[in-house]
Amino acid sequence: MKLMLAEPFKSLWAGRDPFTEVERLEGEVYRELEARRTLRTEVDGRGFFVKIHRGIGWGEIFKNLLTAKLPVLGAGQEWKAIQRLKEVGVPSMTAVAYGEKGSNPADQHSFIITEELAPTVSLEDFSIDWVKNPPEPKLKRALIAEVARMTGMMHRAGVNHRDCYICHFLLHTDKPVTAEDFKLSVIDLHRAQTRPAITQRWRNKDLAALYFSALDIGLTRRDKLRFLKGYFQQPLRQILGQEAGLLAWLEGKANKLYDRKQRYGDAL
Repeated sequence: MKLMLAEPFKSLWAGRDPFTEVERLEGEVYRELEARRTLRTEVDGRGFFVKIHRGIGWGEIFKNLLTAKLPVLGAGQEWKAIQRLKEVGVPSMTAVAYGEKGSNPADQHSFIITEELAPTVSLEDFSIDWVKNPPEPKLKRALIAEVARMTGMMHRAGVNHRDCYICHFLLHTDKPVTAEDFKLSVIDLHRAQTRPAITQRWRNKDLAALYFSALDIGLTRRDKLRFLKGYFQQPLRQILGQEAGLLAWLEGKANKLYDRKQRYGDAL
């Protein structure tokens, strides 16, 4: 069994079974499945997000593997990713409770509780009308550079997100957002993988997802080049020469995802 409790849950659950207590938490439910529950709860006036994993069963595990998908077995993936990002200085969530019990991956019981990041707005919502109402150029350049820096640091730390969309970058709004002073945090790491070093395949999947999610916000060619320079931390001429195959693949992959979105919409 693995268990980490920080305040307020260390005191709140003293002398109790955390795996029983976490199931009793109440609040606004964001996802309710047989094997996973996500909700927002409040303790002492503070907001927290709770993710409970109850084991997906061998049938679901084999189904995922047969379709070349890696199943999410529990909260451990998010816990490891959060800790790695913290080590390298990538702003993300703060975990205040984590538990895992059971050696059988099919029926493992686990949970993770993170502090609510508020007030914030996702980059998807912040940029939703950029085509009609372009932002201050200096701010747009700064945001692109920061997303590039954070994504590059995440990948160099051996973490691939697997849901790397701009909606999972939160912009903090507790003070006025300016090009010189703002903060972004990356969230929703429950599918993330953590390794000593990221593989090219998973790096490329993250980059394609990020590019796809930004296709409708009016990015120019110069904006895209600015991202590449910040991500790879190399001169543009070198990037364009060494990564020509990747750039062509990204364009094709992102456009294919976009075409599917146009045909099927939210059904994807």
